[in-house]
Amino acid sequence: MKKLALLGGEPTKMPDTPQGDLFKWPIITEEDKAGVMDVVERNRFSAYDITEQFQDEFAAWQGRKYAIAYCNGTMSLTAAMYAIGLGVGDEIICPTKTYWGSVSQAINFGASAVFCNINEMLSMDPNDLERCITPRTKAIMVVHYFSYPADMDAIMAIARKHNLYVIEDVSHAHGATYKGKKCGSFGDVAAMSMMSGKAFAAGEMGMLVTDKREIYERAMAFGHYERNNPKYVNETEDLMQYAHIALGGVKGRANQICAVLGRGQLKYYDERTAEVRRAMNYFWDQLEGLPGLRAIRTDPADPTSHMGGWYAPHGAYFPEELQGLSARRFCEAVRAQGYRSCWEGGNFCLHTHPFFKNFDLYNLGKPSRIAFNDRDVRQDDIYLKPSESRYCCSVPWFKKFDKAWIDAYAEAFRTVIENYEQLLEGDENRIQGGRWYGMENA
Repeated sequence: MKKLALLGGEPTKMPDTPQGDLFKWPIITEEDKAGVMDVVERNRFSAYDITEQFQDEFAAWQGRKYAIAYCNGTMSLTAAMYAIGLGVGDEIICPTKTYWGSVSQAINFGASAVFCNINEMLSMDPNDLERCITPRTKAIMVVHYFSYPADMDAIMAIARKHNLYVIEDVSHAHGATYKGKKCGSFGDVAAMSMMSGKAFAAGEMGMLVTDKREIYERAMAFGHYERNNPKYVNETEDLMQYAHIALGGVKGRANQICAVLGRGQLKYYDERTAEVRRAMNYFWDQLEGLPGLRAIRTDPADPTSHMGGWYAPHGAYFPEELQGLSARRFCEAVRAQGYRSCWEGGNFCLHTHPFFKNFDLYNLGKPSRIAFNDRDVRQDDIYLKPSESRYCCSVPWFKKFDKAWIDAYAEAFRTVIENYEQLLEGDENRIQGGRWYGMENA
């Protein structure tokens, strides 16, 4: 038995060679820098010429007819909600384990977020969807969480059975595929963040894609002052009378520096993320078959489904396979052993936050989540306890294939797993950790 570093042993030996670009992301080229300076020197920050080029290129890459760029991902998802007609008294179903931007803005439309359970891959569980559906349900917000493609066959079948809209949040899964089609190509509309930490990183930006002209025009009219005009919004009669004003009273225009960066990332995205997938699959192959930790990934032998840029990679953690060792203690040991960014939990479940319990946006004296609903959707939280027990932990997000370094990081995890019994004594804080935002840990 090897003594673990957390208990005074030696940490895993790392290679003598520098890590180089192992974790560097995004990759910014001289071409990107020249494009940025062109925007600066021409003072074209708020123009549309480059943004429209990027939209056309992105739509073609995504396999959609239309694309609209926004200032951030939350804005693009908000526009998607308006575009499908989400309104007062409606309900929208969302997996409880995700980031705020997926569904918190539903209260702006007087709608109620209803939360669905997740499966072991931390993805929306189709087996729990129909429990969530009521006569008030308008849409399903599917999140491809941590790059793992949700079960779109089952979800779309349920949506069509009940005549519901489907919005895909692709913020974690740019370029990921499910049975040969890109995530974001299944629902009525998809939207995504392209902020600087994402796999598709374009500074601070969002994108909406759809095949439906009415959805495209409603999304355009919602948050684009100068583009809500007959050049863009010309087929949806009830919108045409409101030309020039943004119907949401908000301005969602993307900065063209971000559009430049987005075009540069798109040009090389498939090539670069293929190497990411090679590195990540190799890492997980080294840990295959060990107890307690399993990859959240598509089957590497299946060429029709893959993880895109593999944003925020995590492993599913099973404490019962390690005599109940908590995810918190496990991650603490991995950090000491060599991978210093190993944290448990992912995002906390949204249904547990006070925002979804009692926040009163409208000053009506009652929670805005249920302000316009004739039922208290918060009572459904009793069905969501299983979501809190889906343990997970973060693993390195390799951007380059470097066998020596990947082997070393894998060895740090393997050493902890193979010697976990040393950690059982002193494993007192068994509360599942996590974070509400970024990499902050609680």
